[in-house]
Amino acid sequence: MATLDGLPPLREVIAEHGLSARKALGQNFILDLNLTARIARAAGDLTGTDVLEIGPGPGGLTRGLLLEGARHVVAVEKDARCLPALARIAERYPGRLTVVQGDALEIDPAAHLTPPVRIVANLPYNVGTELLIRWLTPSLWPPFWSTLTLMFQKEVAHRIVARPGDEAYGRLAILAQWRTAPRIVLELPPQAFVPPPKVSSAVVHLEALPRPRFPARAATLERVTAAAFGQRRKMLRSSLRGLSPDIEAHLAAAGIPPTERAEQVGLEAFCALARSLDGEAADQERDR
Repeated sequence: MATLDGLPPLREVIAEHGLSARKALGQNFILDLNLTARIARAAGDLTGTDVLEIGPGPGGLTRGLLLEGARHVVAVEKDARCLPALARIAERYPGRLTVVQGDALEIDPAAHLTPPVRIVANLPYNVGTELLIRWLTPSLWPPFWSTLTLMFQKEVAHRIVARPGDEAYGRLAILAQWRTAPRIVLELPPQAFVPPPKVSSAVVHLEALPRPRFPARAATLERVTAAAFGQRRKMLRSSLRGLSPDIEAHLAAAGIPPTERAEQVGLEAFCALARSLDGEAADQERDR
């Protein structure tokens, strides 16, 4: 059966290399090359762009990224069984694919990437959220990447784009929407994967903003939202009490009623609260 890139269909690749998906690695493969091409196109124009891919598996999305014109793909793969299949793709696209074996949580791929950089991945379910938070919270902003186009469980995708008052609204929405413009661009049923997961999935595209929407220190905003949503059923004057003995004064300064609950508070107000708390910390430092 012919494919656009002249490489074998993914079912043949998986059979040849014995690449049965492993639950311990969070693997669920997409075998439809038309679908992987759609995901690649959702990342935008890849011409002249380096792409970081996490968990390429047998290389379906990798092939889509290269077909869509990515200048260079850096694919980080933990499963050594996948390396021969990826090596064959590298042979088909000389100089355009670098495969790095290892754990994406422990590897810094920056040495292999030249800006502009986009990150595109069908993320392993077991590390997806942790990787996203790392990419959203670097010490310097703008980050090394311009966009993220990532596959998540549908529930996680809705948490990223949720608004105040939504059941899914929480810390992940705050962190994502503070520094990026996120939107869901594609939803996939379990049947799109092999083996089919128990849940539906969705692709989220996040575009890095040149600067955060509202001023705040990242560390303080993370601390505030972790406390607020860690006890989301409590009023904020209770859930945030550990942050300051004068928390009600800080809530008032940010325009937040002390009886409000976290899921009703918008991004701008959380940033104002973070600034107020940092002001208190600066005053205490000067008084020493």
